[in-house]
Amino acid sequence: MDRLIAVDSLTDIPPSLRGTPAGRLLEYHNLGRRRKTYERAELLIGMCMDHRKQLRLPEQFAYILRAGGANLRPSEFKVSYAIAVGGVRSIALIGHTSCGMTNLSARREEFVAGLVDAGWSRGEAELHFDGFAPLFEIGDPLDFVSREARRLAARYPAVSVTPMIYRVEDGRLYLVEER
Repeated sequence: MDRLIAVDSLTDIPPSLRGTPAGRLLEYHNLGRRRKTYERAELLIGMCMDHRKQLRLPEQFAYILRAGGANLRPSEFKVSYAIAVGGVRSIALIGHTSCGMTNLSARREEFVAGLVDAGWSRGEAELHFDGFAPLFEIGDPLDFVSREARRLAARYPAVSVTPMIYRVEDGRLYLVEER
């Protein structure tokens, strides 16, 4: 977590992000910026589906895609839609602390047992986990959002991509310092 950059004031926002949609996201969420009315989305937010995260931002400011671990690979058509049709040129990719998509293989038995409780056969549940877990395992959240941000930036060269982390412990957004 030593790569997290706290944003507690306007001066904590790097000059390259000031006045951008990603910078405004930090202002709205962390600094309580007064909300304004938006006619169209300026930002695409990719974040985890985890129920412990709620962003403070104005209506119509952003498209929001929620996927386990903030993994947008399986949702790339939706990303393309927000860019091509929605016109966004900025993405905030938000991972978070204590993410269930880290070390996913260690939760195999819990996952399988939960599906069995929901009516699946054990064999079906095991096949389901074994077939999909490798696609959704993210490893370290900071490393993942950094890698995924670089991948998206290469895929959409005219779009700014900013990796962030939501700390569940304090409910704030942090920038991820690139290595």
